[in-house]
Amino acid sequence: MNQWFAHTFPNVIYQGWGGDTGWWTAIVQTLYMTFWSAIFGGLLGLIFGIGLIITAPNGIAPSKTWFWIFDKIVSFFRALPFIILLAAIAPVTKIIVGTQIGTTAALVPLSLGVFPFYARQVQVALSEVSGGIVEAAQSVGASFWDIVFGVYLREGRSELVRVSTVTLISLIGLTAMAGAIGAGGLGNMAISYGYNRFATDTTLVATLLVLILVLVVQVIGDILVKRLNHK
Repeated sequence: MNQWFAHTFPNVIYQGWGGDTGWWTAIVQTLYMTFWSAIFGGLLGLIFGIGLIITAPNGIAPSKTWFWIFDKIVSFFRALPFIILLAAIAPVTKIIVGTQIGTTAALVPLSLGVFPFYARQVQVALSEVSGGIVEAAQSVGASFWDIVFGVYLREGRSELVRVSTVTLISLIGLTAMAGAIGAGGLGNMAISYGYNRFATDTTLVATLLVLILVLVVQVIGDILVKRLNHK
């Protein structure tokens, strides 16, 4: 078995497990980028998604001005192809983290790349919360924040988990794209050490690892959604 693997995947073995170019390093870099980008981009997307809901004409704090601002910012970043965003905000990235390349530098464009997608997902998820529940909360004197946290986020939690799962899967794809231009991770492994060097086995294994990561996220997300739907 070992001989067959060594013969079929020679470049995979050559990369090794540890070191700067090893498989474990690539996996950790991908998880690092995914986790922190999900935190920063997720919080930003949640804020904008809630903002779009509450400032809409039928929201609890309707405001044409603020709705227009939220909507245009989200639409602008949503329309930018990620590869262009990476290059366009490179000077900003350098100001924030001190460099334009590397795993940590990728967190800035990744966060900005994922937040508009998540904001729209949150907007759709929260729009499905029954208006009757919101009106009932208002009728008993619930405060603004009570409605946001106690009604919108609580009633829409299962749907929020579902759209968060979709967003995480999309983010994993973005980390692979960022890795292709030097940010590290499995994307960098697939392109720099696989495709560019005609090492098909390296590209194949890197792709399979990304697919496994996506599958794990999807399974965990589905389990959480089912549990929340039964509460």
